[in-house]
Amino acid sequence: MSNPQQLRYSKEHEWLSVAEDGVSTVGITEFAANALGDVVYAQLPEVGDTVTAGETCGELESTKSVSDLYSPVTGEVVESNQDVIDDPALVNSAPFEGGWLFKVRVTVEQDDLLSSDEYDKLTSGN
Repeated sequence: MSNPQQLRYSKEHEWLSVAEDGVSTVGITEFAANALGDVVYAQLPEVGDTVTAGETCGELESTKSVSDLYSPVTGEVVESNQDVIDDPALVNSAPFEGGWLFKVRVTVEQDDLLSSDEYDKLTSGN
């Protein structure tokens, strides 16, 4: 499993792109998508919602379980991925591309996000 180097990762298995014009993209990692199994439903935050780092902002339902979605940063949601709402399997098939979940205008940066190498260590159990 190869986690993109340019992203940052939360211990709750979300990824965050570097902010462009103050907006970052959020998704779940391939590790999380594999652990969930086939995602069949996605409830994502809506445009205009305020999300808070470390707090629940949605959920993903799979054939195995329901999992809360946590925001890795604080800010205002500017876009939800309608493609994922229409076809939740994108979370499994393309977690770092078309399976992104929402975009957020970041107001508070988190200093506890992990680099790709740090996230690899977290998920490898070493």
